[in-house]
Amino acid sequence: MLPVRGRDGRTVRPARILGTRTAWTPVGDGQFFCPGCGGDRNYQRLTGRRRFTLLGVPVLPRGTTGPVVECAACRHHYGTDVLDHPTTTRFSAMLRDAVHTVALAVLAAGGTCSRTALEAAAATVRAAGFEDATEDQLGALVDALAADTGRVFERPGGASLAIELHEALDPLAPHLAPGGRESLLLQAARIALADGPYTTAEREVLGTVGAALTICAHDVTRLLAAARTPS
Repeated sequence: MLPVRGRDGRTVRPARILGTRTAWTPVGDGQFFCPGCGGDRNYQRLTGRRRFTLLGVPVLPRGTTGPVVECAACRHHYGTDVLDHPTTTRFSAMLRDAVHTVALAVLAAGGTCSRTALEAAAATVRAAGFEDATEDQLGALVDALAADTGRVFERPGGASLAIELHEALDPLAPHLAPGGRESLLLQAARIALADGPYTTAEREVLGTVGAALTICAHDVTRLLAAARTPS
């Protein structure tokens, strides 16, 4: 930096002799959750070429940089790992689908699909976003799953139930706060309890739900006991 002086001898601004400048090139775009804005925004994925500058004029290449993600709203740059966080819209859909899958798994583990269990499951699923869900629809889905020979439903709480639950919950769990993970397990527990105490199969399914949500076994036991206590 060299000082630049006005006619009165005072410094008015610094002059940069040597520096670097990055020229950014868009290579993709989309929508993401911007941590700076705190909401869903459009973004551009950029790669950059850095150059030395002499008095602000690019003269020599200095290699590449990036890629980075630039928010179209705040213009801040972020590492590409920010795209791993689901958008608000995507997160809502993931949570809604997870609640639906968990409710079906608990009903299937219960075996009988009593009316009280169906009512509890339907209320939970509607609250999650499936506003048109009914007891009869859920019962029909459980029957269809049990009749599907391509799945392993011979034993309630068997292999296919675990696979279904992990597919729905594994991508969601890292983005849920601890309270949110516990709330989801408690919802499942209350469906299981709607028609009486937990069966062995229901406990197995609830244990799988807890594991997929990365809740430790001790806390799963605590939450299942808490669900039995009327609020």
